[in-house]
Amino acid sequence: MSMTTGDRVPSSYEEVHQALFDRAVNGQYYKVWGTPGEEPLPMYKQTLTSLLGGVLPFGFLRDARRTVGSRVDLRWGVDRKGFRRLLHPMGIGVAGTWKIDAAPPGTAYTGYFAKGAEGRIIGRYSTGGSNSRGGHYRSLALAAKIYPRAHSANQPSAASANFFTQEDIATTLTDSIREALLTNSPPVSPWNRGKDVFQLVFIGMILTVADKRNSERQLYEIAELEKPADQQTSCPRFMRLTVAKETPPVGGAGADFRDEILGTIYDRGNPLPQRPLAFDIDVSDQGKKHGVGIEWLTGQHWTRIGSITITEAAASYNGDCVIHFHHPVWRNDRNDPSSVARRKLTS
Repeated sequence: MSMTTGDRVPSSYEEVHQALFDRAVNGQYYKVWGTPGEEPLPMYKQTLTSLLGGVLPFGFLRDARRTVGSRVDLRWGVDRKGFRRLLHPMGIGVAGTWKIDAAPPGTAYTGYFAKGAEGRIIGRYSTGGSNSRGGHYRSLALAAKIYPRAHSANQPSAASANFFTQEDIATTLTDSIREALLTNSPPVSPWNRGKDVFQLVFIGMILTVADKRNSERQLYEIAELEKPADQQTSCPRFMRLTVAKETPPVGGAGADFRDEILGTIYDRGNPLPQRPLAFDIDVSDQGKKHGVGIEWLTGQHWTRIGSITITEAAASYNGDCVIHFHHPVWRNDRNDPSSVARRKLTS
């Protein structure tokens, strides 16, 4: 999909928020969640055929490189219809706050990992594969942008820090979003894919060509958001997000994760938010990732440092087809901006 001039620059928090949550422009699937007669949420299939359909001329690779290199937040395209995602096609837009209220002993994290940091967050909770319901193999994920509370002399008004967290990349079996362990360096268990394992192999090959690592997304953008230029970056290697224990369970067996999120925040038929959906933020500097293709982690020691509180959610066309999250370029040393592994991706 070609980009318009407006697609070439970062967007402000207000622009991204409007694109996802303004019912007049976002193509919302549920006008009001739980209203009788609403059409069911769309189900998009992710198949090897759909992935291969973007290959010529090298479409999937082009998309993967753009995801790493582009700072665009909203990809409207020339027809203002965005694009159909090849990966994680089903999702739901969320918005709320990011807050850090603790620091692990012996650490001096910077930016929005520092104790006391509080910002606004806009994200997309999605699933990899073709199944959105609990009790089936899927890979739940949360990609998000953190924005400062107010404009800062250290950051332009549209500056945001993007991050990615996900369950097992090859899918896993969970009944609810409450069971999902979302991390920036998820395991990979190919046997969970069954007959779709060839999809996984193909995706892995393309993403490795696009950037040095394809199963771990570094967190330095968060540690550098609003950080003074003369301060050394300090960020954790691992981050994990889990639904906070005080969040009430909703949905029941076989629920669509989008309805779970909407049902946590809203009452049926009422457009006003009633309750937040909270995630605990845990980090670890320790741990090691093993294997290639089949990947697992050992030695992580998690410490809770804060929370994400989601107060708005919308299942919408723009959430599925317009909003864009770029992957931070891999650094050989996550705290050293000069150690980018593939510098051409930053140009």
